[in-house]
Amino acid sequence: MPQSGWAGIKNGKLLALAASQFDAFLTMDQNLEYQQNLATLPIAVLIVEAVSNRMEHLTPLVPSILREINRISPRTLRRVAA
Repeated sequence: MPQSGWAGIKNGKLLALAASQFDAFLTMDQNLEYQQNLATLPIAVLIVEAVSNRMEHLTPLVPSILREINRISPRTLRRVAA
């Protein structure tokens, strides 16, 4: 997120910053749930499982992502996969 000045911020600090401004955090980091104690953050985490972060791989997942974003609760982790 270069526009927000968050470029280069990693893991726990990034999640804490996101939790202070957003309700949900989307990531493609498959290991995030094993690296961070997500139960301590007041933010929902949605892990997107796709071949890559290229638009052609993400576009088919948009309906599922939107559905999950509207249903996910704080301190919850969900996955969306192709």
